[in-house]
Amino acid sequence: METVATVVDKLKEFTRSTQYFAQSFLSRRRDSNHHSPIEILKRLQREAFSDIMKLRDRQDKVERILTFYKPSKGNPFEEASTHVRGKVDVLGGFFIVDGVDVHKLDVLKRSGIRPGINAGFTFETAVREKDIFLAGFTASEKGQGDSFGGPLLLTKVFYRAHLRDWFSAVAIPMGARCRDVEVAADSHQERALTDYSEFGPPLLNQHSDSAIGIMVRKSNVVASLAQFVSGLRTQVHPAGITLSLSTFGQVVWQLSRSTKLSLLGMHQVSRSSSQRISLGALAFPVSPFRRNRISEVSTVDDSSTSPEGHVADGSIALMFNSELDENTRIGGWIETRNSDPGYFQWSVTMRDTPEEEFGWGFSLGGSQQGRKSWDHFQVETFLNLNFGKRFKVQPALMYVMDESTQFSALMLRSSWSL
Repeated sequence: METVATVVDKLKEFTRSTQYFAQSFLSRRRDSNHHSPIEILKRLQREAFSDIMKLRDRQDKVERILTFYKPSKGNPFEEASTHVRGKVDVLGGFFIVDGVDVHKLDVLKRSGIRPGINAGFTFETAVREKDIFLAGFTASEKGQGDSFGGPLLLTKVFYRAHLRDWFSAVAIPMGARCRDVEVAADSHQERALTDYSEFGPPLLNQHSDSAIGIMVRKSNVVASLAQFVSGLRTQVHPAGITLSLSTFGQVVWQLSRSTKLSLLGMHQVSRSSSQRISLGALAFPVSPFRRNRISEVSTVDDSSTSPEGHVADGSIALMFNSELDENTRIGGWIETRNSDPGYFQWSVTMRDTPEEEFGWGFSLGGSQQGRKSWDHFQVETFLNLNFGKRFKVQPALMYVMDESTQFSALMLRSSWSL
């Protein structure tokens, strides 16, 4: 019996020692796995992911709180960047003429030459990402007298709103021109030496006081329509007050990727009054009962004796522009007046003016009255010398023939931009 008891005790001790050894082996293995680099990286990754999710939840809560307390309508000019541009443009020349008289001065004006200094600044601000607000200040302007300077005056206020991808609107309370509402047929829009060498007919350079317009795009056709008002800020003259209303329209066909054909038109109605009373800027009287009162006095109105008269006029033009390559462009236009269909002006211009490189330009233009020979004809050619990105010089030669008057000119133009 003692032998059996001894064997049983030894078996129990062997079982306990085996169990202890197994537990010790498994424990050491778990500890070694727990302290291995892979397990440490996995544990750190789990902890970092948990912390990131907690931070993200807190950020979402803060953003929701800020959105709740943010006003629904903010200032459209908030965080808007303003670009300031300055430019000084000087044009002078030597005119080879036999004396100077009133007729030669008129020929010079009909040639579209604008000698003088044009200096100004433009402030352009982006509003609502796609809209543009522009204010222009001019110190002196070509064709405004013989002075070389003057005070800095606000001459243009412009706002363009892109309401849709295919629709935009323009409002110009001050300093409106037809070129401001034009569908830009030439993307470069460089200032030319004369009106004849511009990439566009003279009606685009007509000045007005105020204007509103719209532009519609569809496929390869773009249309623009605008209404201009002149005379609202004109000072009272002894001869009276003149109020002019003009309607401008343009349709552009994209014939190819680099070629465009444009049809432009303007209808202008001017109303002259012998009255010397003005209500001030942007204010004019409206008399809805005036027609009835006049009809009671007389049924016949003689315009020759009436102190007020209406004059209607207008122009129609056809314009062609094409880009031969990145820097070379060719364009032409022809314009006629509604009051005198036999009179028309025309021009053909070609330019190669790369940036920061040598360039050149050539232009032919003139006007004709009926079946006569050319009433006016002129030729221009110029070189374009760039000195960096902000300064350039354009020496030019010009020949003008206007009926019996002929003269040549050596022109020099310099432009400095800020």
